[in-house]
Amino acid sequence: MSDSAPRLRVMQSFGKPLPTTNPYITMLDEALANTDGLEHLRFSWTGALFGRYDAFQWHWPEAKMHGTNWWKSAGRVLLVALISLRHSLSRRIAVVRTVHNVELPEDTPLRVWLLRRIERQADYRIVLNTTTPLPQNAPHALIRHGHYRDWYSKFPVAERITGRLATFGGVRRYKAVNTLVDAYAEAVRAEPILSLHIGGKPSSSQLADDLRQRTASLPNVRLQLAFLTDAELVELATSAELVVLAYKFMHNSGSVLAALSMDRPVLAPRNEVNELLAQEVGEQWVQMYDGELSGQALLDGWRAASTATGTPDLSLREWADAGAAHLRAFRAALTAKRRGQR
Repeated sequence: MSDSAPRLRVMQSFGKPLPTTNPYITMLDEALANTDGLEHLRFSWTGALFGRYDAFQWHWPEAKMHGTNWWKSAGRVLLVALISLRHSLSRRIAVVRTVHNVELPEDTPLRVWLLRRIERQADYRIVLNTTTPLPQNAPHALIRHGHYRDWYSKFPVAERITGRLATFGGVRRYKAVNTLVDAYAEAVRAEPILSLHIGGKPSSSQLADDLRQRTASLPNVRLQLAFLTDAELVELATSAELVVLAYKFMHNSGSVLAALSMDRPVLAPRNEVNELLAQEVGEQWVQMYDGELSGQALLDGWRAASTATGTPDLSLREWADAGAAHLRAFRAALTAKRRGQR
């Protein structure tokens, strides 16, 4: 950065990280705070509406629109709409959008309308991989999702258990944990040495009850249906020979990178993102299956995982580079704003 380049004030859409905050956000928060030439502003409603900043970076704007009850949610929707209105009226503030997901979440028509408005307002986009679809000629930068090696290295590694399969993260329908359980039921009949450990907080009591019913008669299944501490997550993942992510759709998966950061192979659906990731980190570390996960695909992935030696190559995902890369993106966003390139 040139000595004459002005210091930028950039507000994020996230506040002070909590112990339960996504580690990606916590590490990004630290990287931005330590970047020369950048004044890193955490989110506040007052600051977003009335404060002075050069750029505003959205991550998951839908998260800002949900409160603990209906009237708090309604108030949040109104506040987000006012922030969006401020950004649309300002000739100075650049709006930066980190594209974590390809599709907008299912929500009320009003929230979806507002999310689309925020999407259209983006002067600049940050993508985490090269396959993210973007509007034609949209100004953007690639900043890869950083690894979690430093984050999880503080916790003891478990002894690897022969035949152990694991999955972790919040239990959501799109993550298809029920499909994994059905595939495991088929696979364990052929290989009784297999075991399965499922960890993560379900999004509903119905999902939790369904998992309990599906696994009640299966051998060697452990359910840990609650939010996992980092120590519990490391214990779960490192005790496994293979981490299985049977998602219906996968684009930017922090769980894949978490497993690889703990030197555990993953089994994931075959798509362009995962094929490129396999080329990047080493093909033995990212096993893939086609279509819906089956018992045979689970067995094939487990057997192939035994070929993984050494550690996956995560050198393109160092956090030391993240702050400076974001600062360059913010400066480019301001240039795009001035040129009207949205």
